[in-house]
Amino acid sequence: MTKVRALVLERQHELALRDIDLPLETGPGTVKIAIHTVGVCGSDVHYYTHGRIGPFVVNAPMVLGHEAAGTVTEVGAGVTHLKVGDRVCMEPGIPDANSRASRLGMYNVDPAVSFWATPPVHGVLTPEVVHPANYTFKLPDHVSFAEGAMVEPFAVGMQAASKARIAPGDTAVVLGAGPIGTMVALAALAGGCARVIVADLARPKLDIAAQYQGIIPVNIREKNVVEAVAGLTDGWGADVVFECSGSPHAWKTIMDLPRPGGAIVVVGLPVEPVAVDIAGASVKELRIENVFRYAHQYDRAIALIASGKVDLKPLISETFTFEDAKAAFDRAVESRPTDVKLQIKVAG
Repeated sequence: MTKVRALVLERQHELALRDIDLPLETGPGTVKIAIHTVGVCGSDVHYYTHGRIGPFVVNAPMVLGHEAAGTVTEVGAGVTHLKVGDRVCMEPGIPDANSRASRLGMYNVDPAVSFWATPPVHGVLTPEVVHPANYTFKLPDHVSFAEGAMVEPFAVGMQAASKARIAPGDTAVVLGAGPIGTMVALAALAGGCARVIVADLARPKLDIAAQYQGIIPVNIREKNVVEAVAGLTDGWGADVVFECSGSPHAWKTIMDLPRPGGAIVVVGLPVEPVAVDIAGASVKELRIENVFRYAHQYDRAIALIASGKVDLKPLISETFTFEDAKAAFDRAVESRPTDVKLQIKVAG
């Protein structure tokens, strides 16, 4: 163990930038990474404000942060695809490679997965970390560290788009224009959708999403989303609906949005169980898919960003220094409607 400086969630409502003992020995199959940029995720903020997410409870001090990019500084034995100096981003969830879920290719739902900043696992808001090389991905030279730190949330969008089984020319609806909703919309466009209707209450977030060609914003304070979708699709409905808001109210009318034989992809998680209109889904033979993080998406996400087909830079609202990391979280708690993604620059 090595004593290093980190942003530590001591307990609910209490953050401290202090020294803490973390494992930093580079073993076989691992690499040491100097952290450059870390994104502030909604789950990090939720642990800060609530002290728990479902069964995951902060019972001991925990380092926050899991959306990260940095530079390889040391390479363990057996690692051949990475070298010192490589700029990388890291997939934060490490499964048991021999688990039944992993053998099925669904390693994201492995019950034994170890995920950064999920109790009791420490995150990466600290200058250095050690990580398995197989879950560390090289960034192209023209992709910035800030973009590299956006790969993690974009991978959620990629997982959702993959689950949707998009066909070229599809029309999609995204409920919720937060960071994940916007990422899902961009992934849906990249996956072949001709247009994506994004619905939200917050006009500033809709304005940010509407900067992208192919996104049609719908302010549900002003328009009924069911009527808006019906009007845009000649009453047929959308091919796929992505529920990204996590609001239980979304489920009251969600079955009215897809076309017959369409799909609903569930990304946002309501805090409490919600009622689901099974009959409404049945009469349309709707397919309902669920998303939990992602699997096998990092390579594709990086390729899309590198190609220029997906530009995530406009979604970075502000960057804070490491010394101001607590201020970044307090800003995130405010949930300013003009903020999409806040980041913390750890290096330099």
